[in-house]
Amino acid sequence: MATISKLSNPSPAASLPAPSSSSSLPRVFLGFNTKTSFSKVASSSSGLSLTNTQPWRTSFVVRCSQSSGNGSPIKRTTLHDLYEREGQSPWYDNLCRPVTDLIPLIESGVRGVTSNPAIFQKAISSSNAYNDQFRELVQAGKDIETAYWELVVKDIQDACKLFEPIYDQTDGGDGYVSVEVSPRLADDTQGTVEAAKWLHKVVDRPNVYIKIPATAPCIPSIKEVISLGISVNVTLIFSLTRYEAVIDAYLDGLEASGLSDLSRVTSVASFFVSRVDTLIDKMLEKIGTPEALDLRGKAAVAQAGLAYKLYQKKFSGPRWEALVKKGAKKQRLLWASTSVKNPAYPDTLYVAPLIGPDTVSTMPDQALQAFVDHGSVARTIDSNVSEAEGIYNALEKLGIDWGYVGDQLEVEGVDSFKKSFDSLLDTLQEKANSLKLVSP
Repeated sequence: MATISKLSNPSPAASLPAPSSSSSLPRVFLGFNTKTSFSKVASSSSGLSLTNTQPWRTSFVVRCSQSSGNGSPIKRTTLHDLYEREGQSPWYDNLCRPVTDLIPLIESGVRGVTSNPAIFQKAISSSNAYNDQFRELVQAGKDIETAYWELVVKDIQDACKLFEPIYDQTDGGDGYVSVEVSPRLADDTQGTVEAAKWLHKVVDRPNVYIKIPATAPCIPSIKEVISLGISVNVTLIFSLTRYEAVIDAYLDGLEASGLSDLSRVTSVASFFVSRVDTLIDKMLEKIGTPEALDLRGKAAVAQAGLAYKLYQKKFSGPRWEALVKKGAKKQRLLWASTSVKNPAYPDTLYVAPLIGPDTVSTMPDQALQAFVDHGSVARTIDSNVSEAEGIYNALEKLGIDWGYVGDQLEVEGVDSFKKSFDSLLDTLQEKANSLKLVSP
């Protein structure tokens, strides 16, 4: 991996020591390239590299290599413009070891990181980077789930350290790293509270967000955790009704906290986007009329636009102003699930139309590299609210039940994270067995 000293214009985060160049593990870098696409990966004796398939004007290029040096990092991108001109924070929806691979991303404008059980399942099961710590944990007598959490906590702590300069520079407004409570607790109100308290304590970083799902049983959990002064990323929000309940839980929590200074208790509400179109498009195709087919690919952005309208309404007026006097900060809307699932749609569909102040867009690799390559920066989230309302109402008239859509997607989201969590624990058990660290 390129050592930190080779990165031009280093950020405060870049003062961290670089990983040893003698490591045999592949390192992932981001370079700046004007010709290479992500389309095809070819193996080589030195690691993984990308082959040219089509020209791009500008792109993030991820390369895996065992040699040091990878050219110059990106100095300025549309991600900087996104934040500086429009007030939206670009975050990265991924995390794996070594976390120092995030440094070029930070220098390219990324201002935070989100993770979830699926991300850690992929990171830990597909990499040898966790083996040494895992071996030590199991040899010390830790059970598999305890070992899992220690692996996760280390990554989160290390990532928090990288983003701490941004957190400090923005007085706690940005620079957060999110870690989710066990997905097995999605229906357990008090269990979620206890898990959030434990995670907050063991991570012990000011810029960590504890992720709690927006399931009905966890809405009271959100209120209680906020009241304890713990910052929260509320995840798996799929409907306007549930989103309003999430906002109310945040406001209730602030009011119940008893703190005289609320400035360090912050939150984001992760409103999922692309999955909404995935489900509603199937429903529209089943209806099959020209009117229904014409609405494909429009539901998710329309609902997100109305969510922003709700955000503006709820964070104004006497109740909110009373909290502002105590230092309260708005619970920012965070656009999640921003990668395009349907290849027929524009690859920035769930980023470009959702740009607005005091919001966050967390992007996995696909969405991030597409937006940096050819995304345009302009305030779009409330540019045509009447059109969004028209689409939302037209879908209702066709028989689309927004309540059903939200409930169904929530069930699928929770189930997906549970499966990832369980799969990873099985993988770790197998790894422990293969290393002869525990009895089969």
